[in-house]
Amino acid sequence: MSIQAKSERALCEITRSIRTRLQDVYGPASADSLFHAVERLIQRKRRTLSVSAGPRFSEKDALLITYGDTFLSPDRSPLSTLHTFLQEEAGSLFSFLHLLPFYPWTSDDGFAVTDFRQVNPSLGTWQDIQALGKEWKLVFDGVVNHVSSDSLYMKAYQHGDPDAEDFFIALPPETDTRSVLRTRTLPLLHEYQTTQGPKWLWTTFGPDQIDLNFKNPKVFLEIIDVLLFYVEQGCRMIRLDAIPYLWKELGTSCAHLPQTHQLIKLFRDILDWVSPDILLLAEINAPWPDNVAYLGDGGDEAQLIYNFTLSPLILHALVCEDASNLTQWASRLPPLPAGTTLLNITASHDGIGIRPTEGVLPEEARRCLTELAVRHQGAVSGKKNSYGTVCSYELNVSYFDALNDPAVQEPQEVQVRRFMLAQLITFAFRGMPGVYIQSLIGSRNNLAGVRKTGRARTINRRQFDLTEIQQELGTPGHLRQSVLSEYRRLLSLRRKEKAFHPDAPQAVLDLSPSVFALKRGGLPGGEEILALHNVTNRTVRVDLSRYLSGERYQDRLTGVSYARTDLCTMDLTPYQCAWLKKETLISA
Repeated sequence: MSIQAKSERALCEITRSIRTRLQDVYGPASADSLFHAVERLIQRKRRTLSVSAGPRFSEKDALLITYGDTFLSPDRSPLSTLHTFLQEEAGSLFSFLHLLPFYPWTSDDGFAVTDFRQVNPSLGTWQDIQALGKEWKLVFDGVVNHVSSDSLYMKAYQHGDPDAEDFFIALPPETDTRSVLRTRTLPLLHEYQTTQGPKWLWTTFGPDQIDLNFKNPKVFLEIIDVLLFYVEQGCRMIRLDAIPYLWKELGTSCAHLPQTHQLIKLFRDILDWVSPDILLLAEINAPWPDNVAYLGDGGDEAQLIYNFTLSPLILHALVCEDASNLTQWASRLPPLPAGTTLLNITASHDGIGIRPTEGVLPEEARRCLTELAVRHQGAVSGKKNSYGTVCSYELNVSYFDALNDPAVQEPQEVQVRRFMLAQLITFAFRGMPGVYIQSLIGSRNNLAGVRKTGRARTINRRQFDLTEIQQELGTPGHLRQSVLSEYRRLLSLRRKEKAFHPDAPQAVLDLSPSVFALKRGGLPGGEEILALHNVTNRTVRVDLSRYLSGERYQDRLTGVSYARTDLCTMDLTPYQCAWLKKETLISA
């Protein structure tokens, strides 16, 4: 079959899929007109969209997460200042750059958007964004579940614009909404004034973030237009923020509903139609079965999901010096659909999620983590379950301080080794590593920021004067310099190892409760690495005899060579990691 014939066949399959999903979500009566509206939208957009379908992921990929105004300089825009910092300090360590919401906003540090199509003037311009896109593959946030109460859409709704009718979900204030799953403890319905009188609108996350009504096809078409606009501006991956709550049905939890999955699959189909290299990253802070479902049936939904379970399990393993729960969970993970992968992180702009550990960590262990966060000068945020019960949702603490008690005097070298071991687990785990900017530069709890804003999440969202942070990063022995230099060394080494390709098989080895061990690699013509992580502050001896087939191995992290007989029983020093590879597979 010719390339053109394959392309035409693929297009027929995509359009058929779009028609079917539109029928499932909006009904047969609306599906045909909606399909033609999508088709017209695509025809109008595709003249400015690039069409390519190269390899999606490789071992060279890593993703950096940052706000556009993390670094400030008096004579340049924050986005231009960020560009300078990345060029000088991060180099080619990262292939993807996730710019957290850079649109105009009113609250939640960017996640209450007033205009999806503009760059916040206080950050810079689209030209600044496009300049970054020349060096990194950009990740934009698709904040498609809700908009700011001061957004263009809300203003039109309040003024009775017929085009904005039913853009939001209005209900009587006495409506029983107790079944709805929440990540906040605020009321679900809030009152707003309109030219038609007061309206009580659905607000999953709070009064300044009003949920869009995807039952209205106009909302769906508007969001498709926005996503395609992002692609026009150079976006290569779209992060679907708070995506589980997209579709609402009273009497249900309004989370993870079938229509939500169908809408994401429609996003995917439409993007595949116009630009097949664009990726979707779904944000689902939930237990693993709910999370992995967003990869779809055979990989027809998002191509990536966050591996939110990994971060708290690594934290638990290191603070308890016992990797048993991490090993058991990782060993039970099923294979992922072809063409999909995990984004493995320890930290992000939000807290460390506790909910993903439901059914994985015992309740006593989960309680220990919440107590640890408070003891380490952090906080714990709660969520409201269906019918009003409240439980812990996330730990608000920098990952460095979650692992290292700020009140305890301990050698900095030990603290850095402990912290970097946590990162090395995410580097070795199947998927793509993601690094949050505050972790990259060794940030500790931003307690002054929390006191200023009154918001728990500010603890991990510090801003820096560019000159001052570069001085600290250039000072030998400074904590920030020690952490960044290790990230540079380790990410550079990881890029060279084909065994860490996201598609490379992963086997979890149960060597000892003190060691988390993986065997990665085994693709046809590929390589293998044994990745060993001592999660304790003591020397641990492991028996590797069952896993060795070569005569000599090299630890790719240190360059030290070992005879097979030396590795049958190997001593791992406190917080040591080793990447063992057959010397016969190492290029000269």
